[in-house]
Amino acid sequence: MKKLLTAILIGWVALSTTACKHPGKEAEAIASTAPENTDNITKNVYTDSYGEKIEVTINTTKNTATIHLDGKTYDLKKSDALPEYTASNEEYQYSDIKGNITFLKKNVDMVLFHLKKDKKETGPAKMASY
Repeated sequence: MKKLLTAILIGWVALSTTACKHPGKEAEAIASTAPENTDNITKNVYTDSYGEKIEVTINTTKNTATIHLDGKTYDLKKSDALPEYTASNEEYQYSDIKGNITFLKKNVDMVLFHLKKDKKETGPAKMASY
């Protein structure tokens, strides 16, 4: 009887240890990764003298500009024929020419946003004396 009880106990221990093993790295889920965004994107927020804010997102890879003004979004395409950075669509035009930022409605020549950036003033020039 003692041998039978020992055999049952060893069998039960062996069965319980093999049944409780968790699969290790085999059950690891492979997460799909999103492709990396290789676009060259710059985002700027400008505030004019009246306190209006315009958010400009420029994607130089796709040659597009997205403008957010007064809760509306405008998608524009870069215009190569115009100077410096200028983007437009059928109705609107955005330009950043020598620090003058202008967003206007083309068909009525109405300026929706204008900002002239102040040039950063530098301190007095230091000259070396010999």
